[in-house]
Amino acid sequence: MYKPIAWIITIGNELLVGRIVDTNAAWLASRLTFLGASVRRIVTVGDTVDDIVAVLRDALASSDIVVTTGGLGPTDDDITMEAVAAALNLPLVLNREALEHVSRFYSTKPAELTRERLKMALLPLGAKPIPNPVGAAPGAHVSVGRSELFVLPGVPREMKPMFDSYVADKLKPILPELCVREKSVVVKGVAEADLAPLLRRASRECVSCYVKSHPKGHEAESPLVDVRVLASAPTCEEADAMAQRVIGRLMELVGGGGGGGASSSVR
Repeated sequence: MYKPIAWIITIGNELLVGRIVDTNAAWLASRLTFLGASVRRIVTVGDTVDDIVAVLRDALASSDIVVTTGGLGPTDDDITMEAVAAALNLPLVLNREALEHVSRFYSTKPAELTRERLKMALLPLGAKPIPNPVGAAPGAHVSVGRSELFVLPGVPREMKPMFDSYVADKLKPILPELCVREKSVVVKGVAEADLAPLLRRASRECVSCYVKSHPKGHEAESPLVDVRVLASAPTCEEADAMAQRVIGRLMELVGGGGGGGASSSVR
């Protein structure tokens, strides 16, 4: 079954210089994966129009879903909307709905609608504003050929509710009706290198599952490996069963080989 391809683009010089840890990309990747999309790229780019335009055009040419975060505020380096408009060859215009949102946000505060604040109501022509239930800056949604582009703020407490209340709903028509489930098992006493051939054999129980090991302990002295199995199917029961077959087979192989014990946890 085809899974729509998704790109995540996080924008901001503060990410590139290491001042801010990019938690947005990890959160979005998880949400998109469990909604049924296939995340193929996560790209971080600085506050430069040309760089953002180049990445956006690559993303829109290669994917069905593009989600950006960052660069929607009132300062001079908040240039994401300008770059989106340039990438789409569209003018940046004052959007009435976005203006109403910005005006409503500041109506309860002792603040004037300065040029910097009005800037947050500028969207590419034809874009739909994405409501921001927490902050001043609305996002933007643009359909571009096969792709759906969602432009979100970089502040996590704003970005997350905007994704869940708007983006997830808009993606329903293009996402497959899949249940995506993940199960895990922690294998103790077996080094990752020794576990690898057992994991290869266990993976044959579900060739469509994504199986990955993550070493947690010391490889030689106290090996501890977290194994994750990601499965997708039309129903959650089927997805659970697919992942469990891999986990069950791995535990059989580990136990049969006398390589240590295993304890499991389910997500």
